[in-house]
Amino acid sequence: MASNFWTSTHYKELKDPEEINVVHPLDAQRGISLEDFRLIKLHMSNYISKLAQHIKIRQRVVATAVTYMRRVYTRKSLTEYEPRLVAPTCLYLACKAEESVVHAKILVFYIKKLYADEKFRYEIKDILEMEMKVLEALNFYLVVFHPYRSLPEYLQDSGLNDTSMTHLTWGLVNDTYKMDLILTHPPHLITIACIYVASVYKERDIKTWFEELSADMNIVKNIAMEILDFYENHRMFTEERVHAAFNKLATSP
Repeated sequence: MASNFWTSTHYKELKDPEEINVVHPLDAQRGISLEDFRLIKLHMSNYISKLAQHIKIRQRVVATAVTYMRRVYTRKSLTEYEPRLVAPTCLYLACKAEESVVHAKILVFYIKKLYADEKFRYEIKDILEMEMKVLEALNFYLVVFHPYRSLPEYLQDSGLNDTSMTHLTWGLVNDTYKMDLILTHPPHLITIACIYVASVYKERDIKTWFEELSADMNIVKNIAMEILDFYENHRMFTEERVHAAFNKLATSP
């Protein structure tokens, strides 16, 4: 794995938000809207987390898997790449990349446990076949730098490394993977944005620390606004709307 973000494939793969917020023509033909697209990606991010909890996989692996899944859909359609197969395959691939290997048969066992619908109760061969397609969709770029990496150092430097702030900022970072931030911003800026949100919420004045950073605070505040917008709109992401979006995928254009 590359040790420097700025020379890594992750940095080279960063995209503008306008490139992320695009519905593939094949999906659009089925009536998938941008909102549907976001809902499905959020649902599959949550599914990856749920699957990982059953298998006892650490959060960093989950974050890598979600990043892979979101990267795939910057290039491929939901129609051609069934999300309910892509998501567990990305988790399987992330386990390998993060040296936290899980046997495919264990993954398949919990897929079948979580999905009642026979159509989505995949076998090992399905995962292995999709793994190659996912690798190709990722251009075989598997390096992911996460906001977690710089979080302890920044909390220490800012004087916010007490238990309450650590739990809050860690939770905020976890939630950023329910959005596409990891595809559009350097991870250290996401970390700073989470600390910014937490410091405002907890009324902790670290203005001087932010001023001493070499980070662009305009970008940091924009990321913070995206996080807050997500929380504001999260209650609208109902299961009914997710099912409606998936039903569109199942229809012929």
